[in-house]
Amino acid sequence: MNDSSDLQITSAERRLTLAALAVVVLLSALDQTIVATAMPRIIEELQGLSMYAWVTTAYMLTSTVSVPLYGKLSDQYGRKPLLVIGVLLFLAGSALCGLSGEFGRLPVLGDGMMQLVVFRALQGLGAGALMTVSFAVMADLYPPRERGRLFGVFGSVFGLATVVGPFIGGFFTDHASVTVAGYEIAGWRWVFYVNLPLGALALFMIVYRMPVLRKGGGGEIDYLGAVLVVLTAATALLALTLGGTHYAWNSPHILGLFGVSAVSLAVFLWVESRAREPILPLHLFSIPTFRIATLGSFVMSMAFLGVVMFMPLYMQVVQGVSATQSGVSLLPLMLALIFSSILSGRIVTRTGKYKLLMVAGGVMLLIGVMSLTGITADTTQRDLAWRLVLTGLGLGPAQTLFSLVIQNAAPANQVGVATSMSQFSRQMGSTVGVAIFGTFLTHALTAELPKHVPQLPGAAVAQLDLAHAQSQAMNVEQIRERVQTALDERYRVIERAYGEDPKAVEEVLGDSRLPEALKAPLRDGGIRARTNDELAKRTDALVAELKDGEDGRDRLLEDPNLSTAMKQQLANIPLRAWNEPQLIAGVAKLFRDSLLATEDAVVAKRAQLALQAVKAGMTAYANQLVENIHRGMRVAFAGAIAHMLERALWIVGLALLVVLFIPELPLRSKAHADSAQAAAGPAD
Repeated sequence: MNDSSDLQITSAERRLTLAALAVVVLLSALDQTIVATAMPRIIEELQGLSMYAWVTTAYMLTSTVSVPLYGKLSDQYGRKPLLVIGVLLFLAGSALCGLSGEFGRLPVLGDGMMQLVVFRALQGLGAGALMTVSFAVMADLYPPRERGRLFGVFGSVFGLATVVGPFIGGFFTDHASVTVAGYEIAGWRWVFYVNLPLGALALFMIVYRMPVLRKGGGGEIDYLGAVLVVLTAATALLALTLGGTHYAWNSPHILGLFGVSAVSLAVFLWVESRAREPILPLHLFSIPTFRIATLGSFVMSMAFLGVVMFMPLYMQVVQGVSATQSGVSLLPLMLALIFSSILSGRIVTRTGKYKLLMVAGGVMLLIGVMSLTGITADTTQRDLAWRLVLTGLGLGPAQTLFSLVIQNAAPANQVGVATSMSQFSRQMGSTVGVAIFGTFLTHALTAELPKHVPQLPGAAVAQLDLAHAQSQAMNVEQIRERVQTALDERYRVIERAYGEDPKAVEEVLGDSRLPEALKAPLRDGGIRARTNDELAKRTDALVAELKDGEDGRDRLLEDPNLSTAMKQQLANIPLRAWNEPQLIAGVAKLFRDSLLATEDAVVAKRAQLALQAVKAGMTAYANQLVENIHRGMRVAFAGAIAHMLERALWIVGLALLVVLFIPELPLRSKAHADSAQAAAGPAD
């Protein structure tokens, strides 16, 4: 590392450089949280719930594995060019993320959701340079004592991004949709486009105002190690994401991915043990405290981002709040996290003890996540808030103390390398956590949706895919439209059935989801058979009355069911004719034929009346079905997220178990730590 005193840098250049770095760090920190509240709307439009976790996983994977590379490259080729490259990659990725799906399905890149995942990976590749090189530049510009104060300031930038990120993401999603030259730009796209003006400003200040800092000592770059890290992590994450959903866990695809990951990990460990400057210095893991704390940081980070990423999905899908409101609803979690993080840091500074706080944080996190497993479709925002506060209080100490323990455990001349390892393990934990939580959620939804969501008449279970389910759960009108379309199709079949189409009759009678009251008129020969029987009985009764002479005639004239025309014909028969049996028999035959000839008209009229009743009944049924489906969707999503958190309890429990084994070592004095950090160089 170059001593800042050797650099001919003015105070104005320092201030402008710091301002540019602040914007750069803000961009990187925001993009880890700003997307969370926009994701439910994004996957609704791009139809990609099954790839929910990969939008974050792709970003974090590329940003994580590039951290050590950017640190060494900036030592060899200088901070400024690497920072410029990083900003350019980040801005290119941001612009392309905003354009995802705008041009439909693309060759190689696939549909809109796959495009977003690929472009988020590109964005993450640039983000890896933003954090690493920015802190290295600060290390070049300021001596260790002044650097500690600046790290505190930049730490507040992280806190600001953590608090306002979800709110900004929700606000843009809800209110930033605009129409330009007749073309509508969805609000969620501005979550990515907002990076462009801020990034352009930072880039201008870096290019034209940032001084050219001299190169460090450099060294070899472990490119093979970096490739193996990517291969190991990517194949494992793919297996976790696709297993049990796209492919069975014991399928050749999933077993092959896990096999490649295991072999790649073994080769990686072999390569790192022999590399002159490994991307992950394995010798540090021979230190018990370092080894246990790094593992604890990894596991705790799995739990942290899993909760933060999937809570907006619960709020927007189940509670029905807007993206902006879901950002506000996350504030209890974020504020509690920041509060407990700052408080635990101050307590450790005062007492020099950290283990009790870490254990207390782990216990509080376990209680918080356990309370979150109790959320249902009827949980209110206030009821959710206290659960998030408990979770945030538990997560806070992990944000401060794991890095402290890892730095303190490392040799004094390797604090910088240890810090890089701490950041790497934390980001890898978050990356794996998002993938695992996403897999848990997908599996739970696959089981919960069929149990709680009624199927439409004529619809197959396979038609209820996860993307449609999430979209419909957020939009009751979409459910209503789908229900109406399905019932209209059913009505056309019912209409043909009542029109005596044999195939339609068979289909209606075989549909278990249709009510019996609708099917009853079609059974046993349908309306025609019953009408024919009724007409036959009526004609037999009429003939019998006619044979009874004048008394029978009088009763028929008073019969309200006999048509006016027939009564007129009866009245016109002379009285003497009633004493002539042959004549009355002829009249009876005419009446019988006349009544039986009305069969088609009676059948048509009864079918029409029956269809009117069916239509009215189906309207009421549609309203009830819409309500049941919407409620079922919300119950299914709430149950799936609760089941996901129940499984996450094992992760939190594992993190707490690891913390219990962290030794309580004396903390180094401030002067010793500073000298060690100065010797080690910036924490790339």
